[in-house]
Amino acid sequence: CKASERKSRGGKAETRSRGAAKEKTLECGQIVWGLAFSAWPAAEDGDTDPACAVGLPCLVLATGLNDGQIKVWEVQTGHLLFSLLGHQDVVRDLSFAPNGSPILVSASRDKTLRVWDLSRDVLLPSGDTFLLSPGRQVQVLSGHVQWVYCCSISPDCSMLCSAAGEKSALLWSMRSYTLIRRLEGHQSSVVSCDFSPDSALLVTASYDACVIMWDPYTGEQLRTLRHVPLHSTLDSSSEIHTSSLRSVCFSPEGLYLATVADDRLLRIWALELRSPVAFAPMTNGLCCMYFPHGGFIATGTRDGHVQFWTAPRVLSSLKHLCRKALRTFLTTYQVLALPIPRKLKEFLTYRTF
Repeated sequence: CKASERKSRGGKAETRSRGAAKEKTLECGQIVWGLAFSAWPAAEDGDTDPACAVGLPCLVLATGLNDGQIKVWEVQTGHLLFSLLGHQDVVRDLSFAPNGSPILVSASRDKTLRVWDLSRDVLLPSGDTFLLSPGRQVQVLSGHVQWVYCCSISPDCSMLCSAAGEKSALLWSMRSYTLIRRLEGHQSSVVSCDFSPDSALLVTASYDACVIMWDPYTGEQLRTLRHVPLHSTLDSSSEIHTSSLRSVCFSPEGLYLATVADDRLLRIWALELRSPVAFAPMTNGLCCMYFPHGGFIATGTRDGHVQFWTAPRVLSSLKHLCRKALRTFLTTYQVLALPIPRKLKEFLTYRTF
């Protein structure tokens, strides 16, 4: 929000606006392993200690720490909103619900995922009374036998995928918080996962040099993208294991994938092709993420750098836009039950590759 908009709403908002352009350091007190941003609902008149100015949403940042704590901050002021306790080891990854609800999922080296409700006014039973307790733990999800270090919530907020040092990824229901299925098909540890913008596809990346594209509703493997190393990019004396994939993510329109591997390459894949459409040389890559509005990819490295890359921009076809709109609220089973031609069903369920 512009500073002038906040100044017009009174003293507290004006105070918060004064440092709008300054850098801030959030003192977490521990090594920070995971980060997640989310919009925070606007405060209402009568709130005794609103996190944001009345009537204005703000931005919050969740930090996963080395000691198992999660600290949630208001970015604008640097104010600590919550300290969430429960994990017994490093919090490796965090994911907010994409629909704007105050739900946060955390993945930890204690082999569990935890679901948190960050609503300001959550009623918890205490004897014959109810207490206000913001930041309550809703559920503990157990099922992994190794450290959990990746979690992703589907854009429709119906599913959660998690990856640990195992050959299978786990798919959970975000409605009942129960395990839906194990996704088995990789030959080595699954290290990264991401849903398509319409929730119709799920991709998992593994140390076995493969990205598998799944239908999360049926558990069917739709496609495998194999990372073939380009030997010219490697030093012959290097001991890097080129089979190690580190990260995968969808583009905002759902037509591209980006992957980072230990062969010192960032690859961009078109959804309907089996080979990359673009490469970029990079060293020590660990993670990648598309800019929410497309056109750029950010990559993080072991040596502490974030690099930004220009990504292909594409105008989505009308067919893809219609498919994306329909799949946002129709499951695979619902599409298959429609009285429409078979080829149209195959297109809507991404089976026409």
